[in-house]
Amino acid sequence: MRVKSLVVCAVLFSGALAAISSSTAAAAPVRYEAETSPAVCSGTIDSNWAGFTGSGFCNGANSTSGHAQFQVTAAAAGTATLGIRFANGTTTARPADVVVNGATAQTASFEGTGAWSTWVTKTLSVQVVAGTNTIRLNPTTPGGLANVDHLDFEAGGTTPPPPGGLVGWASQAGGTTGGAGGTTVTVSTFADFKAQAQSSGAKTILVNGALSGSGTVEIAPDKTIRGVGAGSGIAGTTLNIEDAKPANVIIQNMNIRGVRGNDAIQIENASHIWIDHNTMSSTIENDPDYYDGMLDITHGADYITVSWNVVRNHWKTSLVGHSDSNGGEDRGHLRVTYHHNWFDRTFERSPRVRFGETVHVFNNYYSNIDNNADSYAIASVMDAGLLVEGNVFENVRQACWSKSGYADSGPGRLVARDNSLTGSGPCEVDGTVAAIPYPYTADASGTVKASVTAGAGAGRI
Repeated sequence: MRVKSLVVCAVLFSGALAAISSSTAAAAPVRYEAETSPAVCSGTIDSNWAGFTGSGFCNGANSTSGHAQFQVTAAAAGTATLGIRFANGTTTARPADVVVNGATAQTASFEGTGAWSTWVTKTLSVQVVAGTNTIRLNPTTPGGLANVDHLDFEAGGTTPPPPGGLVGWASQAGGTTGGAGGTTVTVSTFADFKAQAQSSGAKTILVNGALSGSGTVEIAPDKTIRGVGAGSGIAGTTLNIEDAKPANVIIQNMNIRGVRGNDAIQIENASHIWIDHNTMSSTIENDPDYYDGMLDITHGADYITVSWNVVRNHWKTSLVGHSDSNGGEDRGHLRVTYHHNWFDRTFERSPRVRFGETVHVFNNYYSNIDNNADSYAIASVMDAGLLVEGNVFENVRQACWSKSGYADSGPGRLVARDNSLTGSGPCEVDGTVAAIPYPYTADASGTVKASVTAGAGAGRI
């Protein structure tokens, strides 16, 4: 914290292709068979395995040149849903690079389906431009592609949310859409990432690979920053979202490392931000100040949702409100929702809140927060108002502080509901808090550990 996706064989493409559990697009799907032009199959059109639709399927050459390509037409730019029917009769997955309109999106895997006559469909979403879009699948191993039967293409509109959708404060007062409606670019170097992040205009930036840099990257408004696959992300730099109301920024599916002496994500005087499905981690050092915050929200920042993240091995995790003397700027702001996150070995501030109301902390899983006598999960101080519900605390020295204050900070208000504590200190409560204005469903605490550990973090959307 500073003070002041021949045919299209599709794959799971996080960003340009983000897996979804059901179609959210509005138009009826159009089926494109693999054997019908303009599909291009670098191999043969075969019909020797039962179960396909149409008159055949694409059997790509067993080589890295055995690509499949398809052209689709969209009436308007936005999101489309793809239903890809394929079969892989081997026990070995067949990875491929997905190239969308000439840009490599990710390397993804087509798993074995048990038999060549066993066809399965993957449903996913893709960002398209108005008019013709080319999607090409380039195999990365000599085994080539899986067999491809057909593509169902369903034109849509704006980017759909991942499973669970946007819930919480970032959905309010106009919502948070990030780079929706703008261009999509793929970056594979730190320099390109920084330039795109700092550029003007709505943009979805697909981060392909584990990038590393230094200093600060200023995130300009109307950006979606989304990692490609499960292993992409950023290290060594602070992602700064500052002085923009609304900032309208989404950071999603990224692996983010703590930054020595600085915050990893820093939000100051900015609003409408969604931090979702990231894996954020550091190393536990003897010095609590070796790293600063992982995700700090300060200087009157507002309308923020932090959801489905894994935060691991960090001391000073997430500070909301930077000082006891900043109430004039912070009161009436700092409205933040934390839900379905996994905080593991995060020894303080998950979160620690000054002045913000109502900060909503629900359905999170806290584990192994017990480094020393000062370890705790949540703190409400300086008259902050927190609603803490449906969370699971396991081996947490102190679940919540409020009435007692914390360190030099005065007490805050905290209402607790249906929390589960195992091997943990109490969740201290005090006072009342303002009602939550947005719709949400809090899961029963007994289901939270399983759902969060299965669904949180990068590579899960």
